[in-house]
Amino acid sequence: MANDELIAALREAEAVKFGEFELSHGGTSDYYVDKYLFETEPRCLELIADAFAERVGDTKLAGVALGAVPLVAATSVATGTPYVIVRKKAKEYGTGNRIEGAFEPGEEVVVLEDIATTGQSAVDAVEALREAGAVVNRVLVVVDREEGARENLADADVELEALVTASELLADAE
Repeated sequence: MANDELIAALREAEAVKFGEFELSHGGTSDYYVDKYLFETEPRCLELIADAFAERVGDTKLAGVALGAVPLVAATSVATGTPYVIVRKKAKEYGTGNRIEGAFEPGEEVVVLEDIATTGQSAVDAVEALREAGAVVNRVLVVVDREEGARENLADADVELEALVTASELLADAE
């Protein structure tokens, strides 16, 4: 799948908005990529799952709750590979798990994420998985906003791989 096809699908889903937006890490931006618009649009979800499937092989998958859950579920179906969900914090009821789903200690896991800005939520997920015994070397994201995520993940010895960069997504978009 070419990046062009995914970029066109993201734009068609109207997932790229222009204006002034506050981002989750507290900064502001003159554009916003609305993950809920592309994650709830079947064609976008299919393109993303297929692109991720090409890159993950048979490696166990992990999705960061809540945003990456549709992505990891669709990719799991596309690959036939089970997945786990990493919560931002352990739940305070039931099993109290931070990681939902099963994996073996020492098993390689690749983290799927929707959008990376600073990469902090991905770093947190990687740390939680590693603490639980997983081997994590890669994070795959749909959109890299190119605002430090690659460097922050590299500091945690993790490679960031993006389907699309903000530069590609925003080129000729306004």
